[in-house]
Amino acid sequence: MSAVSAISPARKAAFGILLAVERGKAHSDDILRGKRVSALAAPDRNLATTLVLGVLRWQIRLDEQLKGFLKRPGGKLDPEVRIALRLGAFQLLFLDRIPAHAAIDESVELAKQSGHRIAAGMVNAVLRKLSSDAGAGAAPPFQVLEEIPAELAKAQAHPAWMVERWCNFYGLEAVRAICRHGQTQPRLAMRVEDLAVEAELTQAGIQLEPGALLAAARTVLSGDVAAMAAVREDRARVQDEGSQLIAELASCAGENLDGKAKSILDACAAPGGKTLILAERNPQARIVACESSPQRLAALRRRLAAYAGRVECRFADARALQDESAFDLVLADVPCSGTGTLGRNPEIRHRLRLEDLPRQAERQRAILSAVLRAVRHGGHVVYSTCSLEPEENEQVVAAVLAENRNVRQVSFAPVIEALLGKSILKTDGAERLHKCLTPDGAMRLLPGVFPSDGFYVALIEKTA
Repeated sequence: MSAVSAISPARKAAFGILLAVERGKAHSDDILRGKRVSALAAPDRNLATTLVLGVLRWQIRLDEQLKGFLKRPGGKLDPEVRIALRLGAFQLLFLDRIPAHAAIDESVELAKQSGHRIAAGMVNAVLRKLSSDAGAGAAPPFQVLEEIPAELAKAQAHPAWMVERWCNFYGLEAVRAICRHGQTQPRLAMRVEDLAVEAELTQAGIQLEPGALLAAARTVLSGDVAAMAAVREDRARVQDEGSQLIAELASCAGENLDGKAKSILDACAAPGGKTLILAERNPQARIVACESSPQRLAALRRRLAAYAGRVECRFADARALQDESAFDLVLADVPCSGTGTLGRNPEIRHRLRLEDLPRQAERQRAILSAVLRAVRHGGHVVYSTCSLEPEENEQVVAAVLAENRNVRQVSFAPVIEALLGKSILKTDGAERLHKCLTPDGAMRLLPGVFPSDGFYVALIEKTA
C-alpha cells in the first residue's frame, strides 16, 4: 500500500462535505457555496464540487458495485470508511482524467486520517480490485436496457420506489429523461434584464446564450459568474429559468384584476429571487414577504434592502397567517420534497422516504388554506412546488378546493398569452408551456423533458 502523507485540498474538502451530508448535518448545496469551498483555488473548488455532487448522484450504484468486492457485503461500515470508498470508486469509474493511483492512495489516506488505519487496508484492497476490473474492461453490472422501472432505477442510481411511482404517473419514456437529468449537473441559469449588464458579463469572459423560455433568462456556458460584481450586487441573478417563470406567471396573474395588484403576499419568500421579480414587475404594489426561519429572514432582508420602502420582510409561518382578505395576489411557493431538483440537490434521493410525503402534504394544505383566507375576493393565489409528487401538487389543490366553496382553479393558458404579448415570454417558449398544461389548467414542468428544474404551478381564483 502506498504511503501518502498529503491529501489534496479538493479531496479533503469533498470528504468533509460528504461526511456532513451522510450524518444529516448539512445540505451539499449550502456547504459548496460556503466559505470553506470558496477559499479553495479555482481548480480545487471545481474538483471538490465534482466529487461531492458526483458521489451523491451515483451513490446507490457505487454502493452496489463496491459490495461485490467486500468480504462481508452485508456488514456495516463506519461513515468515514464508506465515504472514502465512494470517493475512490467514483473517481475510478467516472473520472477518466484522474490517475487511478491518486484516487486510490488519497482515499486510503482519508480513511487513515479519520482514525480508521486498519480499515484503510480494506479500502486499498477493494479499490485496487475495482480499478483492475475497470481497466480490464470487465462488464459493469449495470449495463441494462432500462426497459423496466427496476432496471432504470439501478442504471441511473435512483431509489426504486421513486422511479416506479414516477413511471405510473408520467410513463417510462418521460422518467428516463427525468432520471438522466438527475445524473447531470444542470447548466447555470441567470436573469439578466439590462443589456448593459449582459455586455459587462460578456466582456469579463462570461459566455451566455439565451434561455429557452423567457426574454430575460440566460444560460451560462462558461465563466465564474459568482466572481462578478453584477451578480454580487443583484444586477444579474443566478436563478433557474423555471423559478423565474413562476414569479412571472404570478405577477401576470395579478394583472387579471382591475389594473395591477396593489398588495402582494409572497408567503414563503426566502431566498428572495421570486420576490425580487414581483417587486420589479409591480412597482406600484405593497409587498409582504414572509419567512419562518430567523436566519433566512435576515438574509432575505439584506437581499431586498433596495426595496425596503415597499417590501415588508415579516417573520411568520405561512400556516398561521392572520390576514383576512388583505391581498390582491399571493404567491405560495411552498416547502416540498424537492424531487424536481435532484440534478442540483442529489442527496434528496437518499433522505426522502415515501412516508414523508403525507407530512409534507399536510403542511402544504395548511399553507394553501391560510393564503386563500388572506387573498381578497377576485384575487388570485399561485400555488407552486419543485416536486414531482402528486401528493404535494394536484392532490393538495384538490383537497383545499373541496373544503372551500368560494374558490376555483383557473387555467394558465391566458396568462401564457399575456406574457407572450408583453414580450416576457419568447414565442417558442409560449408554445412549449401550452403543452405543459394539465387538463385543469395547471402547469407541470418535468426535468429532462423540459429545460429547467421540475415544477408544478396552479392558479386559484377567490370568487366573490
